[in-house]
Amino acid sequence: MAVNTSIVNTTDLILARKKIKREKRKQFFSTIGQNKAAVVGGIIILLYISMTFLAPILAPYDPYAINLQDKLQSPSWAHWMGTDDKGRDILSRILYGSRLSLGVGFSSVFFGAFFGIILGLVAGYYGKWVDTIISRSLDVMLAFPGILLALAIISALGPSLINVTIAVGIFSIPLFARIVRGSTMEIKQLEYIDAIRTLGANDFIIIFRHIFPNILSPIIVQGSLRLATAILSAAGLSFLGLGAQPPSPEWGAMLSSGRDFIFSAPYMAIFPGLMISILVLGFNLFGDGLRDALDPKMKK
Repeated sequence: MAVNTSIVNTTDLILARKKIKREKRKQFFSTIGQNKAAVVGGIIILLYISMTFLAPILAPYDPYAINLQDKLQSPSWAHWMGTDDKGRDILSRILYGSRLSLGVGFSSVFFGAFFGIILGLVAGYYGKWVDTIISRSLDVMLAFPGILLALAIISALGPSLINVTIAVGIFSIPLFARIVRGSTMEIKQLEYIDAIRTLGANDFIIIFRHIFPNILSPIIVQGSLRLATAILSAAGLSFLGLGAQPPSPEWGAMLSSGRDFIFSAPYMAIFPGLMISILVLGFNLFGDGLRDALDPKMKK
């Protein structure tokens, strides 16, 4: 009977946990759905992601094909966004450029989140001198403006899109590390962590199986908001000539090329700038919605 009772209690506990997870999932989507700004942001992001996959189908021309006879043509039925100074179709270049801009954004945020999470977990869990060394190192990085730190890194590594990804990722590390450190210090003081440690679980199991899953919410929120900053920073560095190099159709580089023709062919700068602005707006709107859904304490 005792065995049967134990099995029943375990089954009930598993069912109760599944029910709680379903209710939380339902509440999450309900909160997101009620936030009109988050819905708009999500739609924008989905459209841009779809653009990256459908670029070969949607692009009417080869984005790298030079046709000097058609250079600096205004928007028309043949070229919906016009052509640049080398006769390349701007719409085609923007469609293919979405792959570069989104790729740099996601890659740099993943890079920063990966190392930031590791440092934050170690500092928050072990504390003492480990926390002191890591925290002071992060403070040094935070003492420099992000874009200035990225410029210094690229100056050392050389201008390229890969180096931009590394630079933007590096100055994202302290932001993730500080959030993870604070959340880890809060979670590790709970009673169930002491109980797990008493049962013989090692530090690796405690950190990655019991602490990390419980601090995912602020990480996801920070990641979604950081994507907007990463894309904007990467475009800014490419605008300065430190990122994507010609003839890559990266939006920041296209915007830089268009500034020389701002009066004679303003569409060369308007359309890439508009694409960057809308994408950054989409991530900010969606990130705010995620924050409200995943962290009720942050609701206004």
